[in-house]
Amino acid sequence: MTGFRRLAALLLATLALLAGVTACATRPQSETPAPADDPASAFPVKVELPGQPPVTLAQQPKRIVSLSPTATETLYAIGAGDQVVAVDQYSNFPAQAPRTDLTGFTADAAGVGARTPDLVIAPDNAGQLAEGLKVVNVPTLLTPAAATLDDAYRQIEVLGQATGHTKQAAQLVERMRSEIAEIVRNTPRPPVPLSYYHEVSPDFYTASSQSFVGSIYGLFGLANIADSAGGKFPQLSEEHIVHANPNLIFIADTKCCHVNAAAVAARPGWNTLDAVHRGQVIELDDDIAGRWGPRVVDLVRAIGEGVAKAQHG
Repeated sequence: MTGFRRLAALLLATLALLAGVTACATRPQSETPAPADDPASAFPVKVELPGQPPVTLAQQPKRIVSLSPTATETLYAIGAGDQVVAVDQYSNFPAQAPRTDLTGFTADAAGVGARTPDLVIAPDNAGQLAEGLKVVNVPTLLTPAAATLDDAYRQIEVLGQATGHTKQAAQLVERMRSEIAEIVRNTPRPPVPLSYYHEVSPDFYTASSQSFVGSIYGLFGLANIADSAGGKFPQLSEEHIVHANPNLIFIADTKCCHVNAAAVAARPGWNTLDAVHRGQVIELDDDIAGRWGPRVVDLVRAIGEGVAKAQHG
């Protein structure tokens, strides 16, 4: 179980840190809006993040280093992929992203600076990295974790402004809003809220309604069995889960820990759970469930399909 605890700690740290950026970006008042076909003329631009000092980009960045998997996905989705020269080792989507051995947890200014970036995007705990890069005049966008869908949308918009892809970012946000609204609207809502358990790791770390992923489940009016435990990512006892007997079980440790529906059913006593007995154990992609970029639509869709199946099962 000790190994699982170390893995759980890493998973939870990743959930808390692999964010894009939040808040809004503003141009100096003296600047006029850039023509749609000339994004470079939108610069200089000042990007402001909550709790962080403003970051000024004098020119459109051409060599971006992303140490956030969520930011990496967003950069490619808004058309800024050609500007990305290096990403961290956890940025595994899209496949063409130039992965390195860098991480947002341990990267130092020398290692990142060797990539000669003109913009670095990193988690908001990388303040020491930002200070080191400031000495060599490399702007660093520190990215607080998104807590809600609105935060996620703002992150995309800010990355669009910071990279010269404001229009594409706005279009992406609009598509996401529309698709998510349609999925939620078309998913029947039961008269009594269904209960669920979201598994982050095999030693029963989970995500409560206070977390970003918990807010996604909230779109469907689901009841989280972990909410009484307190905190965003509590560890539940096996007895708690069995006693709660959730209607739905979502497992988000399929890739990291090779957990699947069959493995859940094989746990002692779990074959008596309603979700297991009725085939309502939903396997999620760990990465999609742990990030809040463009693929959050896929997470919403997977949850909606699980909710619909539970009502027809």
